[in-house]
Amino acid sequence: MSSKRIALLGSTGSIGTQTLAVVAEHPRLSVAALAAGRNWQALAAQARALRPDAVAIADAGAAGPLRAAVGPGIEVLAGPDAMVELVGAVRADIVLSGVVGSVGLRAAMRAIERGIDLALANKETLVVAGSLVTAAAAAAGVRLLPVDSEHSAIHQCLAGADRSEVRRVIITASGGPLRTWPAERIAGATVEEALNHPTWDMGPKISIDSATMMNKVLEIIEAHWLFGLSAEQIDVVIHPESIIHSIVEFQDGCQLAQLGWPDMTAPIAYALNYPRRPARSIRRLNLAEAAALTFEAVDPRRFPSVDLAWRVLQQGRGAGAVLNGANEAAVESFLAGKIRFGNLVALVEETLNRHKGTDETDLEALLAADRWARRRVAEAVATGG
Repeated sequence: MSSKRIALLGSTGSIGTQTLAVVAEHPRLSVAALAAGRNWQALAAQARALRPDAVAIADAGAAGPLRAAVGPGIEVLAGPDAMVELVGAVRADIVLSGVVGSVGLRAAMRAIERGIDLALANKETLVVAGSLVTAAAAAAGVRLLPVDSEHSAIHQCLAGADRSEVRRVIITASGGPLRTWPAERIAGATVEEALNHPTWDMGPKISIDSATMMNKVLEIIEAHWLFGLSAEQIDVVIHPESIIHSIVEFQDGCQLAQLGWPDMTAPIAYALNYPRRPARSIRRLNLAEAAALTFEAVDPRRFPSVDLAWRVLQQGRGAGAVLNGANEAAVESFLAGKIRFGNLVALVEETLNRHKGTDETDLEALLAADRWARRRVAEAVATGG
């Protein structure tokens, strides 16, 4: 049985470390390359254990100590373009993008250009440049495999289905740590309170996105591009237990759902092994043990962010890039203690209001829109307006 060689981007983060746990379970999976941002010590430890062909670190200053730490036989690339260079050079069967933010976009495009299948845990790639990425993947015959639990669920429920038979998809949301708070209290949530997710173990940026439900905004846009769905075909429902990961409703009224305990290794394993489903040693879902499965509508007073998804899809013209850049900058400001939680969504919406549109067929124009949005948020934070 031949090995499937993986290039893992964001190997030291939450998705990356869980991906390596999945790789350790399956003899058929091997690591061809690893990439990280600044944590060269963790990257070096991974490289020594796994002996990939190459590693990349975005921090150019870490090149020397990283080379010394990994020893001979492993190529070391360093600098802001190192991840793209790594994807351009490595021999891999699949690239898993577990990096956070739009930084993964160029690397994703490079993988597609080389005809390498792409497993996306990085929502922002499709939010910023969904039209470009999906068109390029289709032209190159590259499979885009979702790693988000919600989109993995949709992918599994759609298996073999004619898209014309799909009426809608229903993306589930945990509601995050602030779901039961009164709307007026949410605006004053602290960083610690917003990071305290009740069911999922995630990195800080994604945890804050869950608290604002901006993660659902990104997921709605991602679902539009991944599955060719119109804005009207995508709904969201809050499901606090995080057992049902998404639902597909067909034209005949039947609904298919994918269920499982909240565990990111499940969608990671599905993407890496696709189309196979080898046995795994995991906690099996027992519905009697799960007891109640509850659902509730999204309260727009608590979560005003969600409506931005449909606005972005209707508006087009680079609105996804602007939303993404503004949100990343706003989350950074909140985590740094520069703004209140209640300012997060308002900053994103105000930035969208100011943008005049850009060419969605031009990657550089989209990246420029993303940068413009970040600058606009930084200016607003600095001036208090």
